[in-house]
Amino acid sequence: MSLPGAPDEQRDFLRHPLLDMLFIAAPSVVQMVSYSAMQFVDTIMVTRWGNDPIFVSALGNGGMLAWIPISLVIGMAGVVSSFVSQNLGAGTPRFGARYVWAQLWISLSAAVLLLAMLPLLPVIYGALGHEPELVALESRYAGIVIMGAIFPMGARCVAQYFFGMHKPIIPMIAALTGNVVNVLGNWVLIFGLLGFPELGLTGAAIATVLGGAVEFLIPMAVFLLPSWHKRFDTRTLWRPNWKPIKEILRIGTPAGLMFVNEMICFGYLLIGLGGRFGPDQQAAGWIALRYMSLSFMPTVGLSIAITAIVGRLIGMGRVDLAEKRAWLGMGLGVGYMGVCAACFILFRHELMGLFVTADMAHESAAELIRVGSMILIAAAVFQVFDAVAVTISGALRGAGDTLVPSILTIGLAWLLIVGGGHLAVAVVPQWGAIGPWIFASAYIVVLGLCLLVRFRLGAWKRMKLSGGQVVV
Repeated sequence: MSLPGAPDEQRDFLRHPLLDMLFIAAPSVVQMVSYSAMQFVDTIMVTRWGNDPIFVSALGNGGMLAWIPISLVIGMAGVVSSFVSQNLGAGTPRFGARYVWAQLWISLSAAVLLLAMLPLLPVIYGALGHEPELVALESRYAGIVIMGAIFPMGARCVAQYFFGMHKPIIPMIAALTGNVVNVLGNWVLIFGLLGFPELGLTGAAIATVLGGAVEFLIPMAVFLLPSWHKRFDTRTLWRPNWKPIKEILRIGTPAGLMFVNEMICFGYLLIGLGGRFGPDQQAAGWIALRYMSLSFMPTVGLSIAITAIVGRLIGMGRVDLAEKRAWLGMGLGVGYMGVCAACFILFRHELMGLFVTADMAHESAAELIRVGSMILIAAAVFQVFDAVAVTISGALRGAGDTLVPSILTIGLAWLLIVGGGHLAVAVVPQWGAIGPWIFASAYIVVLGLCLLVRFRLGAWKRMKLSGGQVVV
């Protein structure tokens, strides 16, 4: 199917719903899976370098605290795709580049402000009751990641432009290349190979920054190519412009807060609540989360595709097709995460056993497998509902509907993850780290149902990002 009078960029866009979905989703899924694989490699390499669970905890705690403020800007960057795709669908693709530059200025400002967080890291970790040795390790890791924060924030911004333009191969190649650099950097810097000093956990943090830099520079170079500038005016509006910045802040801030809020609440679940039961149980939570990311991140990639497709169809004035594509994307996500749920239950002991080394203390290994396996069961319960929440939120974001989903996410997260987690610690402390995870599972179940109701009510159908304005 094609649209009469559609510009060249829109020819054959509506040929087949599944093909169109896979065209955008496959590269974004590969990109998200590569992030999960990178996290796995980081964790395994650090485990092989230092077989004490304290290093796994330091890697997870350090990364989480650094990524909480970074994720606010990354969450905001998601609406770049919404603006770009709707303008593409409306036949005004040259308007899209202004939102890239606006988001890049937001990212640069945030990166500078984040530097003030560096001296506070030991204070924050110390206030959580962590041992001095753990505080030193996680503070050093988080500090290095924060100093390189501009790279992941910039990379996600430019990537969202290309997703919105339905050119997903470019950010996929950038992400894969960046992850290869990260893995090679880990290998060299963690273990001290090829003449480099053995840096351990510090080397892992440096490698993460290097990989992020490569992931940013590749799509940025394409964005600035003369051919792209000639077609889409990508170089002209690089100076700070308050109008598109204000538009991104207005639509993107709720999306960013929704993203960062989950990071905060799950970070508190793992660092604050999980840390109360010792390094073995805390490490089990981080390892289980790595497996959850293998289920969750591909669905996030699918959600990115849904945002771009729904946005473009709304720009075309085809809200009816936008709704059908959203249901298609949700069905794909539910199917995939349902399979992951079965794997979590059937192979939970084997999955956790991959992180047990031969020289690990027997008591630590047994506790790691016991607690981690129970957490994987809790994760299996919410997989299908998580698929609904992730894909439907992507569809709503494509329409510019970010405020209500943000309010639902923030309210339910604090009620169930934080409040429920404290309740579990107080009432059933014998459950250990598993208790808070049960409430985290309940949070995702309820959130998925609430977002599904929001989508069915249809308020998003009356929204449109037209020339940067939300028309309701």
